[in-house]
Amino acid sequence: MRPSRTWLIPVCLLVPASVPIRGQNLTSDERVDLIRGLTAEYATAKVAVPRSKKALVVDPKGGYDKKHWDVTGREFGPAARVGDIVQITKVELEDDRIVFQLNGGMKGGRKWYDRIQVGAGGRTAPISSGSYSVAPAGTTVALVFPDRLPALNTVKVKEIMAPVLDFNMRSATEHYVESLPPEIQTAIKEKKAREGMTRDQVLLALGRPKNKVRETKDGNELEDWVYGDPPGRITFVTFDGDKVIRVKEAYAGLGGEVSPPLKPPL
Repeated sequence: MRPSRTWLIPVCLLVPASVPIRGQNLTSDERVDLIRGLTAEYATAKVAVPRSKKALVVDPKGGYDKKHWDVTGREFGPAARVGDIVQITKVELEDDRIVFQLNGGMKGGRKWYDRIQVGAGGRTAPISSGSYSVAPAGTTVALVFPDRLPALNTVKVKEIMAPVLDFNMRSATEHYVESLPPEIQTAIKEKKAREGMTRDQVLLALGRPKNKVRETKDGNELEDWVYGDPPGRITFVTFDGDKVIRVKEAYAGLGGEVSPPLKPPL
């Protein structure tokens, strides 16, 4: 009688790549997507967020212990005030929580804020020049679930965190634009610069200039922002301090004409 054969199939070949790991409901693919989708994101603080040595807890309904946060804020100071902009600089997924490091954590601060831009209508503007308030420091916040992490995606996490952190950066920009005089709102929507606008408003309307040229005239230091490339329309926006005092348009390099070379950017 011929002995029966036993076929051994490696278990790893039968297990798909995106299975829950360590007993969690999240798959490995979902974990990667969460970390990628949340890391480096910007948000507006909807409540005062204190600096804290231990992670500040937010529950699955977006609730938090206000009294504890207030006491911690008095002890260590604010990480973000209401309306301040924060950045998620690190995301960690643990058995029952998602841990967000904001602005570099407890030892972090404003080292990153010069690079932040917010956008409206396809245009962006830096927030470091005063129209938007940057959080003064860093901290750590944890979204904690009663058992293990459930199946989640980036959109769902942002919805849960909305009472504490608003990830809809467009709303902050739109709110700012809506607070401006009607003529300035119209200019921004039409992507035009006009006299009386500030630098931030021009950035929202036209974006960053191709070149900047400074000159001193009658004791005043003026700065021209130059938009466009020849051949075609070139727009010169002249600032005296933070205000636009002149907007001039010209057409260069058309009909065989060659425009003079621009001065090198500052």
